[in-house]
Amino acid sequence: MEVTIDKNSGYCFGVEYAIQMAEDEMESSSKLYCLGDIVHNAMEVNRLSDKGLVVIDRENLEELHDCKVLIRAHGEPPETYRTAIKNNIELIDASCPVVLKLQHRVKSAFDKMESQDGQIVIYGKKGHAEVIGLTGQTLEKAIVVMDDEDLDQIDFSRPVTLFSQTTKSTKGFYELKAKIEARIKEARGSMEEMDFNANDSICRQVSNREPQLQKFSKDNDVIIFVAGKKSSNGKALYQVCKHINPRSYFVENETEINSDWLNPADKIGICGATSTPMWLMDQVKEHILSYNKISIKANN
Repeated sequence: MEVTIDKNSGYCFGVEYAIQMAEDEMESSSKLYCLGDIVHNAMEVNRLSDKGLVVIDRENLEELHDCKVLIRAHGEPPETYRTAIKNNIELIDASCPVVLKLQHRVKSAFDKMESQDGQIVIYGKKGHAEVIGLTGQTLEKAIVVMDDEDLDQIDFSRPVTLFSQTTKSTKGFYELKAKIEARIKEARGSMEEMDFNANDSICRQVSNREPQLQKFSKDNDVIIFVAGKKSSNGKALYQVCKHINPRSYFVENETEINSDWLNPADKIGICGATSTPMWLMDQVKEHILSYNKISIKANN
């Protein structure tokens, strides 16, 4: 039996940057607040909580004064910054640069669409932290779509500008794009360039993991996919593995592994989401190794 950890799995740049900022700040501060879970992984949230990171929600933010609050990689809507100024809160802004750039693009597109009686549509999960930050750039007027039934919210007789949550599936985005194009043609009889503007705003560091995971899933007999249950990215990438390799299993940590999943002759691949710390995948590997003496193959 061989065990390999996928070298391409683990934190994306934005998450790694936010966690490093939190740890650096906590070296000199006894307490640091974080607006929402810094990452959608309970194990990492607990580790940082032990160091002094206190998770709060937006209602808590309204009640805080004269303190420091970390903005995680997902970004925040303008209202959060206004509250910070009003309550004399120092923001440690760890918003991912990719997300910040997208927020600016959405704001510019919204201003243009307002003058044209158009609509901003965001392909993403309603209520997701990043999506909240994006809709905040549009005075909450953006239409958030995920499934086909969500398309009924769109007025296809008016101009549409489409963006995507940075961590969504590239395949899903282009399928949605095609459906919107078809609905516009159906409503108008044809489609002019000004009727629809689709912006593929998916982070390439995230989207490139799909083909990498497809290959990794083919190369191994069993896939142990490690991610937090709250991770949208984790759920999407796990489905990529499951589609290629039916013997793929989603676990939050090593305690959820069932030894019956594994056979002595198996090649076992361990991988995870952009919110999965490498130390946790190492922990899962060590747990599997504890079943018996297994040869370890480096993933080069």
